[in-house]
Amino acid sequence: MRVDLAQWANEFGIARLVWVDEPVVTIHPPRQDFGGSLVVPPPGAFLQATKHGEKALQDAVSVIVGNADKVVDLFAGSGIFTLPLARKASVHAVEGVREMMDALDRGWRSTGGLHRVSVETRDLFRRPLLPDELNEFDAIVIDPPRAGAEAQVAEIAECKVATVAMVSCNPVTFARDARTLIDAGFTLGPVTVVDQFRWSHHTEVVAAFTRN
Repeated sequence: MRVDLAQWANEFGIARLVWVDEPVVTIHPPRQDFGGSLVVPPPGAFLQATKHGEKALQDAVSVIVGNADKVVDLFAGSGIFTLPLARKASVHAVEGVREMMDALDRGWRSTGGLHRVSVETRDLFRRPLLPDELNEFDAIVIDPPRAGAEAQVAEIAECKVATVAMVSCNPVTFARDARTLIDAGFTLGPVTVVDQFRWSHHTEVVAAFTRN
């Protein structure tokens, strides 16, 4: 049965329909397992395409970060990297969408055995973390959208942090941002390619950038 909502509203004397983008009924929250932490992401939140691809990305990032005690996770989303890393380090997560930061924070608070996780809602395109803020950390994780992170990477290039794990789903913006770091004295490698977008030409990349 197909219903013309505009006609239906007119027949019942409804002047206009207002669409509300929020859940009406939730029987079982759609929980996501990020390294043993259960997170209920908000509607529209970014998630990785496949579970095995997500695990490959998490493992590659963890190897790059190594034994860092304090990590900053930029464009953190709902915690795909933050929460697994919090098993061995304190992590400061930064993301422009408050609802995702709230979901990450709830996931951290409901999981035992993790190091401290702090969250910050901040538009990293307009207000990237500056070098003096970045210098508080031992390693940087950055997972920007397809547009890359030109402004934030420029600030990373000026900071003193020697270890960066960059995740990218766009080889064009990855190459641009990688050049900025290399020109600042970083060495690229290793690079892990994850082919998780089945039946497409898209791939995900995790790259290490280090300097003495």
